[in-house]
Amino acid sequence: MASTYRIEIQKSASKELASLEMRFRRRVDAAIRALSADPRPPGVKKLQGSGNLWRIRVGDYRVIYRIQDEILLVLVIRIADRKDVYKGI
Repeated sequence: MASTYRIEIQKSASKELASLEMRFRRRVDAAIRALSADPRPPGVKKLQGSGNLWRIRVGDYRVIYRIQDEILLVLVIRIADRKDVYKGI
């Protein structure tokens, strides 16, 4: 059986998720939950020059997260519109 990763969402990312319209929030939330089974799903990108940061697309939104394989953890760092998500990372 494959290992399941624990999902943690930083407080700032949780606020970003809560600020989304409900229809987008549901899709982003479902995509984040799916990371527990596969933290590197098809279409995932590793961010250049950022250590161990990864990005998934959910429509016009991006979810930035860190994978810690040694402790089976996915830490969601940022959730934002594609035009704003990379500012400050």
